[in-house]
Amino acid sequence: MGVDLGPIVERKKISFDDLHGKSIAIDCYNALYQFLATIRGEAGEPLMDSSGRVTSHLSGLFYRTVNLMERGVWVAYVFDGEPPTMKEAELKRRMRVKEEAVIKYEEAMRRGAVEEARRYAQMTSKLKDEMVEDAKRLLDSMGVPWIQAPSEGEAQAAHMVSKNDLWAVASQDYDSLLFGASRLIRNLTVTGRRKLPGRDVYVDVDLELLELEKILKVLEVTREQLIDLAILLGTDYNPGGFKGVGPKTALKLIKERGDLTSALETLPEGVSLNYLLEIRKLFLHPKVTDDYRLEWRKPDVEATINFLCGERDFSERRVRNALDRLIRGWVDKERSTLEKFF
Repeated sequence: MGVDLGPIVERKKISFDDLHGKSIAIDCYNALYQFLATIRGEAGEPLMDSSGRVTSHLSGLFYRTVNLMERGVWVAYVFDGEPPTMKEAELKRRMRVKEEAVIKYEEAMRRGAVEEARRYAQMTSKLKDEMVEDAKRLLDSMGVPWIQAPSEGEAQAAHMVSKNDLWAVASQDYDSLLFGASRLIRNLTVTGRRKLPGRDVYVDVDLELLELEKILKVLEVTREQLIDLAILLGTDYNPGGFKGVGPKTALKLIKERGDLTSALETLPEGVSLNYLLEIRKLFLHPKVTDDYRLEWRKPDVEATINFLCGERDFSERRVRNALDRLIRGWVDKERSTLEKFF
């Protein structure tokens, strides 16, 4: 879900040319859930191999990674670890949504309402441990680095970007800014014309760059105040925030009152101040690790073919063609790296 800072943060339209040669951190759990939700059959069923194992997540991860790296965007995936205890309420809410969607999907299928069933099916996705291990195995064979976060993936991604080990975080959420990422890329995989959910309306979606330093300067707040502002709006750790408080109101409150503690004096009681201050502490000092290695290696073609085609029934022709594109991108990266030394 994340916090909605969209109406108040400054962003810059960019192109893929601006990202050529840049290294980008991607929260792999979010990506895998997206693939499980969207890569489905006509009635909403996920892609499966001949043994009944779901392959939607592998298809999405493979072809998206190839597409990005062919364009010179060097991706590294971050996997979530143990979620903070403060996220328990949000995780339970998401589980209830999935359970309700399963019931509605089955009802729609009984009525023969295929399009309706497909919409509900997209909400039922569950990421299982074996799917995560499959994703890591695939990335290893493709030569793409992945990092196991001790807790929140976006916090780990932001940490690596703040250390300049990676150039930016790619996400649709704004949470990485709260975790201290110096740069955030939005719409990395949804640029172009996009259909709005549930409506026959299409909008143009541009690639966007958000820079934390510029955002803080324009808003005239500190990072701590940006976090306080987000807590008023509602985060994954306090879903819903405060009724009637939108982004502009929250910004006004924080700038007038100075911090969260003082701003709460103007709002109805109901949430423990100590709990909210613990959320602030989580954003300022998240659980992260420096035990990682970022290395892009030449793809192991046969290992990838054996896994995707030999074990999971992917088309060998399509996979080999994609791997050819991936190798061309890798060669381009190696050439660019060498040129820096001459």
